[in-house]
Amino acid sequence: MSGSVQDGLRRLTQVLAQGRVDDPAREARLVLAHVLDVAPGRMTLMAPEALAAADFEAALTLVQRRVAGEPMAHLLGYREFYGQRFAVDARVLDPRPETETLVNSALGVPFRRVLDLGTGSGCILLSLLANRPEATGVGCDLSVDAVQVARANAAKLGLTPRCEFIVSNWFEAVRGPFDMIVSNPPYIAADEMSGLERELHHEPRMALTDEADGLTAYRIIAAGAGEHLEPGGWLMVEIGWQQGAVVADLMRLEGFARVSVLPDIDGRDRVVQAVWPG
Repeated sequence: MSGSVQDGLRRLTQVLAQGRVDDPAREARLVLAHVLDVAPGRMTLMAPEALAAADFEAALTLVQRRVAGEPMAHLLGYREFYGQRFAVDARVLDPRPETETLVNSALGVPFRRVLDLGTGSGCILLSLLANRPEATGVGCDLSVDAVQVARANAAKLGLTPRCEFIVSNWFEAVRGPFDMIVSNPPYIAADEMSGLERELHHEPRMALTDEADGLTAYRIIAAGAGEHLEPGGWLMVEIGWQQGAVVADLMRLEGFARVSVLPDIDGRDRVVQAVWPG
């Protein structure tokens, strides 16, 4: 295709709209700006300029992947999360805005050494360390690929000296103690997977579901956290919006105190937090 940037945006928007992608005009701007390596806000100013055929074809290829259900973050190669840019791809869960509720909650209490279970891209741990210059931490994940992504993100953010990423099946390779443990574990029940939006099927299945009732990780975390926490240390986990009461009960049964359920920006239950008594 030959023509202007505006012509290219119009055509890309049409393809996205035909593919029933939400807000196709916005997504077309994001994709073409990425290909042209400019800020999306410059698209209006660049509208009359000529668009090279190679650039349009590159953008069209990305748009076709988007129509097929691939997350926008995978096309761009990053996701903005808590004021930082994190590299993401098909090896890790795409960070969601609601997960920032967990980061906010953790930053609301004192900590100096933190463990992030199922770290994925490392976005939770690295966001915490970026906002607590005196803190250090460990992120673990069963996925070797995820650990590689997290290490790369730490290096890009200049946080490698204050964190370590290890391959571990939950607590198996972890050595404490910590004064905070955080986690966004797989919490979707196996029988709910078929009803998920199509973008999620492009993300690691093991980061989404426990292939059971969605509570397996919480049972493991609640049972093992006390052995890895200092007295008075915090445990904070992200949950599915209907899991607050049952996850809170799991923590109480394991001896945690001051258990509470916190809402996200939409008012839905999102975080369960508790203190290991001491």
